[in-house]
Amino acid sequence: MPFVKSEIVIQGDKQKIYDVIQDMASYPKFMKNLVSVEILEKGENYDISHWVSNVDGRKIVWTERDDFDPETFTITYKQTVGDLKKMEGAWELVDTESGVNVSLAVDFEFGIPMIAGLLNPILVRKVRENSEDMLRAIKGEIEK
Repeated sequence: MPFVKSEIVIQGDKQKIYDVIQDMASYPKFMKNLVSVEILEKGENYDISHWVSNVDGRKIVWTERDDFDPETFTITYKQTVGDLKKMEGAWELVDTESGVNVSLAVDFEFGIPMIAGLLNPILVRKVRENSEDMLRAIKGEIEK
């Protein structure tokens, strides 16, 4: 199963960065590949969100559970329903001397074993590009 982890250092307050990442419904305002993110349910330190993205003209739709741990500045997520067989991962924020290191990990499975060998390298590249775009967009929101 493919796994991608991307990182970026952001200059800013760790709590503010965490708050921007946690506000997923706002992502389409500053992330070009996202059509919509709708919060379906909100609870104490979690939400259920429905996502619609457009990657290279292809619509990808899923629902995920996001679990927030504000004490450790982490967010874990797991697809509950969607176009991929599996998609889960985590956001992590860590203070460094040069700023806040923000990482986004994505563990996914396309779901068609016969063509996985052919598609996985392409999907890994697209997931990495998308993850890096998300991180740059968050950095842009914080550092503007």
